[in-house]
Amino acid sequence: MVVDFGTATTFDAVSSKGEYVGGAIAPGIDISVDALSRRGAQLHMVEIVRPRSAIAKNTTEALRSGIVFGFAGQVDGIVDRMVAELTDNPDDVTVVATGGLAGTVVSECETVDVHEPWLTLTGLRLVFERNAG
Repeated sequence: MVVDFGTATTFDAVSSKGEYVGGAIAPGIDISVDALSRRGAQLHMVEIVRPRSAIAKNTTEALRSGIVFGFAGQVDGIVDRMVAELTDNPDDVTVVATGGLAGTVVSECETVDVHEPWLTLTGLRLVFERNAG
């Protein structure tokens, strides 16, 4: 399974044969943060970094807590549901995180096995090598 932290947060299930099984799409982190700052009169843009704790003492840390821990919880929840639909043994599934903001959230996710920031480029290289013949 691949979780891509891009404009949208996408979840893609791929079989052991490399076949696309299906997926899910959720709003991306940047889009969500942007929406909060635009629609929340007293909420502002913050740098997306790991907060000191889940219980914040100020608005900036509260936003960071909600963003980082909230998205980590979303990832774990969706991955758990998808894995349960794929197999009876969760150890059969490897979850790979990629995308621009994966590094910020992946350390808080319990379901992510591997962080591969260059997954798309690696895939494009493999396609090129297969077709270069």
